[in-house]
Amino acid sequence: MLKREHYLTKIKDFYHINSLIKVLCGLRRSGKSVILKQIIDELKESNIDDEHIIYVNFESLDYAHITNAIELNHYIKSFVTDNETYYVFLDEVQKVKDFEKAINSLRITEQFSIFITGSNSKMTFLELSTDLSGRYVSFRVNPFSFKEVVKLTNTQEEKYFDLLLDIFEWGTLPQRFMFDNVLSRENYILDVYDSIILKDVVDRLGITDITTLNKILQYVLETETREFSATNVLNYLSSNHNKIATDTLYKYLDALCSTFIINRVYRYDINGKRVLKSLNKFYATDLGVKKMKTNSKEVNYSQAFENLIYNELVNKGYLVYVGKTAKGEIDFIATKDKETKYIQACYDLSNIETREREFGAFTNIDDSYPRYVISKDNEDYSQKGIKHLNIFDFLMNDNF
Repeated sequence: MLKREHYLTKIKDFYHINSLIKVLCGLRRSGKSVILKQIIDELKESNIDDEHIIYVNFESLDYAHITNAIELNHYIKSFVTDNETYYVFLDEVQKVKDFEKAINSLRITEQFSIFITGSNSKMTFLELSTDLSGRYVSFRVNPFSFKEVVKLTNTQEEKYFDLLLDIFEWGTLPQRFMFDNVLSRENYILDVYDSIILKDVVDRLGITDITTLNKILQYVLETETREFSATNVLNYLSSNHNKIATDTLYKYLDALCSTFIINRVYRYDINGKRVLKSLNKFYATDLGVKKMKTNSKEVNYSQAFENLIYNELVNKGYLVYVGKTAKGEIDFIATKDKETKYIQACYDLSNIETREREFGAFTNIDDSYPRYVISKDNEDYSQKGIKHLNIFDFLMNDNF
């Protein structure tokens, strides 16, 4: 089992802070449960005994009898035999009605350090904000990063490019690496998607028109590096005999985002210094799910490359926007710790016209923030203060 140090390091400072709920959220099967168990292992290594660790996985029928806040509160407190801290791990807790009330009741005793996971950001955070506003800290868990896959598969540097192409096609959901043949991988990824639709979209959000939802997702994924247009989506649906209202479209997009299938990225007007709530883009959380939910059997390398860079920026802790300039756009504006970086993503820079276009995208920006163009090329095309990065230098460098 790969130890997910990247997440454990971020969460570690909060292990013994009982006043804050630790929330791990992310796409189903992205590894949240594994991280919980790795936190438990670290607690045990620090001499916390089993009697003070309570783990409940609500995906298991063993806990089907816990259906509401009162039952959850009583169940957890039944383990208490002394005044020491108890470490409580609640996996997929959103299955319990009014779970946030039980968590708040446990929190105010200051005897419990509580960790929870959820696969639906909209439901989980709305519920938490009711009783726990300002009393939780959240961590987004994504499928494996490229660097984690390198470690998992023991891939040597000369094979990085082959691994990159494999990820473009199959994504990085942790368990997909257990399957060697194409059919098994396809079935696994589709099973993950179907479980998201059934458990998070239908059961939790009450959306039952899955045919229309799938068509919206397909359109968004196939056009993900382009500026989003609600009109274009509605026209596409209408031409396929699925006419819906604009507010219904946005409801479905919210469902796809809240279940972490796709991510909405807002535009930032560099000259106006403001976030634009329209003209956004969407990127897939996992490239394997993207491939399985689009019609094309051929991978669009340029799209996959840009998507991979977006996901990696999120993994590295950046808040990411699409940049709007006076005459065009920058693929990504990445901000973290009061630091801002401008980034262009281009799969292949070997053509001189392509280089002129990608490096020229920064022309109308008059500030001094660092600027990067990332590509697969080994030759260094850095120019005019703009740094060219090879994709693997970017993916393998924790300090970018």
